[in-house]
Amino acid sequence: MNRIAVILTDANRRILWVNQDFEVVTGYGIGEVIGQTPGKILQGPKTEPDALQRIREGLASEESFKETITNYRKDGQPYSCTLVIHPIHDVDNKIVNYLAFEVNNDQTPNHHRISLLNIKDRYRTSSLRGLEEIRLFERIKEVMVNEELYLNPDLTLRKLSLRLDTNTKYLSQVINHHGGTNFLSFVNSFRINAVIQRIKNEEFRQHTFFGIAQRCGFKNKSTFYKVFRDITGSTPKAYGRMITAELEAKRTAGNSNQPTH
Repeated sequence: MNRIAVILTDANRRILWVNQDFEVVTGYGIGEVIGQTPGKILQGPKTEPDALQRIREGLASEESFKETITNYRKDGQPYSCTLVIHPIHDVDNKIVNYLAFEVNNDQTPNHHRISLLNIKDRYRTSSLRGLEEIRLFERIKEVMVNEELYLNPDLTLRKLSLRLDTNTKYLSQVINHHGGTNFLSFVNSFRINAVIQRIKNEEFRQHTFFGIAQRCGFKNKSTFYKVFRDITGSTPKAYGRMITAELEAKRTAGNSNQPTH
């Protein structure tokens, strides 16, 4: 599953809130970053000066913009990321917040195609409503992961809306805006991620691929195969072969490094 770090700052670019993906990606807890500027925490020796200059120019323009930059985790490791910054205006068109999305380029293939990077007008004049959508989307992902709701093959938009104490229309809108997809595709992405983890554990040696899929919330075989191919670009069988080859290569490498007597 793609992790997208979200950062909310005030007009002076002091951090007010970050999501759980930010904590996972950067290693910083929310308590460590509140009140600080993102640049002070995340930039380091390999951060590109020309990218920083473009970011300054983007902020001065008071328009949404996108930039690729090298940031640093808490442990000092650099990583390439795509950064999208949206200024949030009040009714008088005065900037009150900045909302930033950070996508780890190394772990997200085709990161340039992620829907959150489509910055056309989405946050240009939004205020509290836009922030409420972001917070709800984070809650959706949190309950999906922590409670594994996707394992229920009968999960519906209505059931999820009841769990989150919201209405189906608003929930569908938030998933569409911030997930870039419809409800079923959104849920199926979690199911495929669970299938992939089971394939990596070589469960396909004891179960069929569809048997694994059923344990991850899929009801229909053809739907599973189609969604799996759409997301991974491969069939489950070919993916299983690839995982097996990788594991065998690691075992061979490990054996070759064993001392001889």
